[in-house]
Amino acid sequence: MSLFVTLAADILVAVLLAATIVTCLRLSRRISQLKGDEAALRQTIGDLMVATGTAERAIAGLRSAIDDSDRTLTTRIEAATTRSAELAAQVEAGETVVMRIGAIVAQMRTVPVRAEPSPAPRTAPEPEVRRTEPTSPNGERLGAAAAAALAMSERALARVRARAA
Repeated sequence: MSLFVTLAADILVAVLLAATIVTCLRLSRRISQLKGDEAALRQTIGDLMVATGTAERAIAGLRSAIDDSDRTLTTRIEAATTRSAELAAQVEAGETVVMRIGAIVAQMRTVPVRAEPSPAPRTAPEPEVRRTEPTSPNGERLGAAAAAALAMSERALARVRARAA
Protein backbone atom coordinates (compact mmCIF):
# COMPACT_ATOMS: atom_id res chain seq x y z
CA MET A 1 0.00 0.00 0.00
CA SER A 2 2.81 2.27 0.55
CA LEU A 3 3.73 1.98 -3.09
CA PHE A 4 0.20 2.99 -4.03
CA VAL A 5 0.30 6.01 -1.72
CA THR A 6 3.70 7.05 -3.03
CA LEU A 7 2.52 6.71 -6.61
CA ALA A 8 -0.64 8.71 -5.88
CA ALA A 9 1.40 11.36 -4.12
CA ASP A 10 3.80 11.60 -7.09
CA ILE A 11 0.88 11.91 -9.54
CA LEU A 12 -0.69 14.59 -7.37
CA VAL A 13 2.63 16.48 -7.23
CA ALA A 14 3.00 16.18 -11.04
CA VAL A 15 -0.53 17.54 -11.62
CA LEU A 16 0.06 20.37 -9.20
CA LEU A 17 3.42 21.10 -10.85
CA ALA A 18 1.75 21.26 -14.29
CA ALA A 19 -0.93 23.59 -12.92
CA THR A 20 1.78 25.78 -11.37
CA ILE A 21 3.67 25.96 -14.69
CA VAL A 22 0.49 26.96 -16.59
CA THR A 23 -0.30 29.60 -13.95
CA CYS A 24 3.28 30.93 -14.12
CA LEU A 25 3.08 31.24 -17.92
CA ARG A 26 -0.20 33.16 -17.68
CA LEU A 27 1.23 35.48 -15.02
CA SER A 28 4.37 36.01 -17.11
CA ARG A 29 2.24 37.00 -20.11
CA ARG A 30 0.19 39.43 -18.01
CA ILE A 31 3.31 40.99 -16.49
CA SER A 32 4.76 41.51 -19.99
CA GLN A 33 1.50 43.12 -21.08
CA LEU A 34 1.50 45.42 -18.02
CA LYS A 35 5.10 46.47 -18.75
CA GLY A 36 4.11 47.33 -22.32
CA ASP A 37 1.12 49.30 -21.02
CA GLU A 38 3.43 51.08 -18.56
CA ALA A 39 5.57 52.41 -21.42
CA ALA A 40 2.47 53.59 -23.28
CA LEU A 41 1.15 55.18 -20.07
CA ARG A 42 4.46 57.01 -19.55
CA GLN A 43 4.28 58.29 -23.15
CA THR A 44 0.68 59.45 -22.63
CA ILE A 45 1.61 61.24 -19.40
CA GLY A 46 4.48 63.02 -21.19
CA ASP A 47 2.14 64.10 -24.00
CA LEU A 48 -0.38 65.39 -21.45
CA MET A 49 2.30 67.44 -19.70
CA VAL A 50 3.38 69.02 -23.01
CA ALA A 51 -0.26 69.79 -23.88
CA THR A 52 -0.82 71.30 -20.42
CA GLY A 53 2.19 73.61 -20.86
CA THR A 54 0.95 74.70 -24.27
CA ALA A 55 -2.54 75.34 -22.90
CA GLU A 56 -1.15 77.44 -20.04
CA ARG A 57 0.82 79.60 -22.49
CA ALA A 58 -2.26 79.98 -24.68
CA ILE A 59 -4.36 81.02 -21.68
CA ALA A 60 -1.77 83.65 -20.76
CA GLY A 61 -1.87 84.98 -24.33
CA LEU A 62 -5.67 85.07 -24.31
CA ARG A 63 -5.69 86.95 -21.01
CA SER A 64 -3.33 89.52 -22.50
CA ALA A 65 -5.53 89.86 -25.59
CA ILE A 66 -8.64 90.25 -23.41
CA ASP A 67 -6.93 93.00 -21.38
CA ASP A 68 -5.96 94.83 -24.59
CA SER A 69 -9.48 94.45 -25.99
CA ASP A 70 -10.98 95.70 -22.73
CA ARG A 71 -8.78 98.81 -22.77
CA THR A 72 -9.60 99.46 -26.44
CA LEU A 73 -13.31 98.97 -25.85
CA THR A 74 -13.26 101.31 -22.86
CA THR A 75 -11.49 103.97 -24.91
CA ARG A 76 -13.95 103.63 -27.78
CA ILE A 77 -16.97 103.73 -25.45
CA GLU A 78 -15.65 106.93 -23.87
CA ALA A 79 -15.08 108.45 -27.32
CA ALA A 80 -18.56 107.38 -28.44
CA THR A 81 -20.09 108.93 -25.32
CA THR A 82 -18.25 112.18 -26.02
CA ARG A 83 -19.32 112.17 -29.68
CA SER A 84 -22.90 111.42 -28.67
CA ALA A 85 -22.95 114.39 -26.31
CA GLU A 86 -21.43 116.63 -29.00
CA LEU A 87 -23.93 115.40 -31.56
CA ALA A 88 -26.85 115.96 -29.19
CA ALA A 89 -25.62 119.52 -28.58
CA GLN A 90 -25.31 120.11 -32.34
CA VAL A 91 -28.79 118.72 -32.97
CA GLU A 92 -30.19 120.98 -30.28
CA ALA A 93 -28.38 123.97 -31.80
CA GLY A 94 -29.69 122.96 -35.23
CA GLU A 95 -33.24 122.78 -33.91
CA THR A 96 -32.81 126.25 -32.44
CA VAL A 97 -31.54 127.57 -35.79
CA VAL A 98 -34.46 125.93 -37.61
CA MET A 99 -36.92 127.51 -35.19
CA ARG A 100 -35.30 130.90 -35.71
CA ILE A 101 -35.37 130.47 -39.50
CA GLY A 102 -39.02 129.42 -39.27
CA ALA A 103 -39.78 132.56 -37.28
CA ILE A 104 -37.98 134.70 -39.87
CA VAL A 105 -39.90 133.04 -42.70
CA ALA A 106 -43.17 133.59 -40.84
CA GLN A 107 -42.29 137.26 -40.39
CA MET A 108 -41.41 137.60 -44.06
CA ARG A 109 -44.78 136.15 -45.04
CA THR A 110 -46.59 138.75 -42.97
CA VAL A 111 -44.72 141.67 -44.57
CA PRO A 112 -47.15 143.51 -46.89
CA VAL A 113 -46.48 143.22 -50.60
CA ARG A 114 -45.35 146.44 -52.24
CA ALA A 115 -47.76 147.72 -54.82
CA GLU A 116 -46.33 148.06 -58.26
CA PRO A 117 -46.71 151.50 -59.85
CA SER A 118 -49.32 151.67 -62.57
CA PRO A 119 -47.76 152.02 -65.99
CA ALA A 120 -48.08 155.33 -67.83
CA PRO A 121 -49.98 155.34 -71.11
CA ARG A 122 -47.70 154.41 -73.92
CA THR A 123 -47.72 155.84 -77.32
CA ALA A 124 -46.27 152.89 -79.13
CA PRO A 125 -46.61 149.32 -78.05
CA GLU A 126 -43.32 147.94 -76.90
CA PRO A 127 -42.47 144.28 -76.93
CA GLU A 128 -43.47 142.73 -73.68
CA VAL A 129 -40.59 141.66 -71.47
CA ARG A 130 -41.60 139.70 -68.44
CA ARG A 131 -39.72 140.37 -65.31
CA THR A 132 -40.28 138.39 -62.23
CA GLU A 133 -39.56 140.52 -59.27
CA PRO A 134 -39.72 139.09 -55.82
CA THR A 135 -42.44 140.42 -53.56
CA SER A 136 -39.77 141.45 -51.08
CA PRO A 137 -36.10 142.09 -51.65
CA ASN A 138 -34.84 138.71 -50.49
CA GLY A 139 -38.08 136.97 -49.64
CA GLU A 140 -37.96 134.16 -52.16
CA ARG A 141 -34.32 133.34 -51.60
CA LEU A 142 -34.76 133.47 -47.85
CA GLY A 143 -37.78 131.19 -48.03
CA ALA A 144 -35.92 128.68 -50.20
CA ALA A 145 -32.91 128.77 -47.88
CA ALA A 146 -35.15 128.28 -44.86
CA ALA A 147 -36.91 125.33 -46.47
CA ALA A 148 -33.59 123.73 -47.37
CA ALA A 149 -32.20 124.26 -43.87
CA LEU A 150 -35.35 122.81 -42.34
CA ALA A 151 -35.20 119.73 -44.56
CA MET A 152 -31.51 119.16 -43.79
CA SER A 153 -32.00 119.52 -40.05
CA GLU A 154 -34.98 117.14 -40.09
CA ARG A 155 -32.91 114.52 -41.94
CA ALA A 156 -30.02 114.93 -39.49
CA LEU A 157 -32.40 114.64 -36.55
CA ALA A 158 -33.94 111.48 -38.04
CA ARG A 159 -30.46 109.95 -38.48
CA VAL A 160 -29.50 110.79 -34.89
CA ARG A 161 -32.71 109.30 -33.55
CA ALA A 162 -32.24 106.18 -35.68
CA ARG A 163 -28.72 105.69 -34.33
CA ALA A 164 -29.89 106.28 -30.78
CA ALA A 165 -32.57 103.62 -31.17
